[in-house]
Amino acid sequence: MNAKNKTANSARYFDQAAETMPREALAALQFERLRQTLRNAYDHVALHRERMDAVGIKPEDVRTSGDLQHIPFTFKADLRDHYPFGMFARPVSGLARIHASSGTTGKATVVGYTGADINNWAGLMARSLQAAGARPGDMVHNAYGYGLFTGGLGAHYGAERLGATVIPVSGGGTERQIGLIMDLKPRVLCATPSYTLAMAEVAEKMGIDLRTSSLQVGVFGAEPWSAAMRSEIEERLAIKALDIYGLSEIMGPGVACECTAQAGLHGWEDHFLFEVLCPETQQPVPEGNAGELVITTLTKEALPMLRYRTRDITRVTTAPCECGRTHLRILRITGRSDDMLIIRGVNVYPSQIEAVLVGRPMIAPHYQLVVERNGSLDQVTIEVETHIGVSSESHPLIAREVAHYIKSIVGISTQVVIKLPGEIPRSQGKAVRVRDLRPKE
Repeated sequence: MNAKNKTANSARYFDQAAETMPREALAALQFERLRQTLRNAYDHVALHRERMDAVGIKPEDVRTSGDLQHIPFTFKADLRDHYPFGMFARPVSGLARIHASSGTTGKATVVGYTGADINNWAGLMARSLQAAGARPGDMVHNAYGYGLFTGGLGAHYGAERLGATVIPVSGGGTERQIGLIMDLKPRVLCATPSYTLAMAEVAEKMGIDLRTSSLQVGVFGAEPWSAAMRSEIEERLAIKALDIYGLSEIMGPGVACECTAQAGLHGWEDHFLFEVLCPETQQPVPEGNAGELVITTLTKEALPMLRYRTRDITRVTTAPCECGRTHLRILRITGRSDDMLIIRGVNVYPSQIEAVLVGRPMIAPHYQLVVERNGSLDQVTIEVETHIGVSSESHPLIAREVAHYIKSIVGISTQVVIKLPGEIPRSQGKAVRVRDLRPKE
C-alpha cells in the first residue's frame, strides 16, 4: 500500500484513556503522583530534603495543589553543582541508563533513568509521535543525534514502542541521509528544524527535490523555532511540520508534543505538572499570559525534579483541542529567559528576529546574531545569507530592507551583514543562533 494513504484509517490515540482523561480525574492523578514524588525526593535526595527542611515543609504537608508554591525551585545549576550523581534518588548500580548534556557552558548535566523511567519515556514518545501523525507500520527516519544527547534514543525507543520501523541515521552525513530518504521511503522525519533546512539545501544542490519524497510528517525539536521556519520547512519538504518539546533534566523529548491541529503542544499532565510563573516575581500568571515554564516530574524514579525552572518563555491553555486530548497545550516557546537580549532597553528574543527573516524574498533561512558591547550598551549585528543566484549588487538593498523590518517589527536598530550562500555555519544538531562577543563579567 502506498505510504501516502496506508495509515489513513489508523487510530488517533496511542493511549486513549490517558490522553482523553477528564481534567478533574487528571488533576486527582497529578496530586496523588505529586505526593509520591515529593516523598521520593525528600527521602533520597539530600538537596531536596535540605531545601524543604529550610522552609519548614514535609511531603505530607502538601495537601492541595496550591501548596506546591511552598516547595523550593530546582535549577540547572543544581545538577552541575552536584555533578555527577548527587541529584539521583537511586544508586547508580540500579540504573538502566545515563544521558548527559554537552557541557559546552560548563560541566555536563548528567541525568539517570531506571528501567521504569525508560519504559515511561518510550510510552510518552510513542504517544507524542502518534499525536503528531506517525502511525504503527510507518518508517521513521531518525536524524536526531544518538549517544549522550537524549534526542536520538528518545525518538528511537518511542518509534519502536509505537510499532514503527526506525532508520537510526543520527546526525551528519547529509548526502547519505538524503539518499536513504529517497531509497528507503520513510514517511516520518525526526530532526532538529535547522538541520532539516540544511538537508533541504544539500538536496537541492544534489538535484533532488525533497518535495517529491515519501516524507509526510516531520517531528522537530531540541531548539526554539518560529512559525516562519515551520512554513519554510513545510514548503521546502512538502510535509506537515510538528513541534516536540523536552529537556534532558525532565526526561528528554516527549514532555509535550503538537497534535495534527498544530495549535500548541500537549503537555502530558499525567507525568508532569506544569506551572507558568512570572520570571521576576515567581508568581503564577493568568492562563494565556506569557511566563516561565516550571515543571515538576510526577513519575520519575531516578531523577525527581521539583519545580524545575526551565527558563523557557511560553503560554499555556486548557481550552478544548479539536483532537479530543484533554491535556493542556503549551503554546510555542518564544525563547529562553536567559537567551533574552536587551538591546538599547528593548527586550529581544532571537526567535523574534527569526520570524522577520525567514521567508523574506532573496533571504535564506540561515542566520546568526552577533552580540557585542559598545561602551555601556549592547548592540547586535545580524548576519544573514542570500539565496543561491542572488546578485551581490542586491546586497546593500537587502541589508537596508532587513534592517527596516527589524526596526519596525522588533523595535531595535541593527547592522545587517549579508553573507553568501553557505557562509553561515550549519549544525548537525542544535543551531547556534547567537555569538556572544561581550566581555565575560
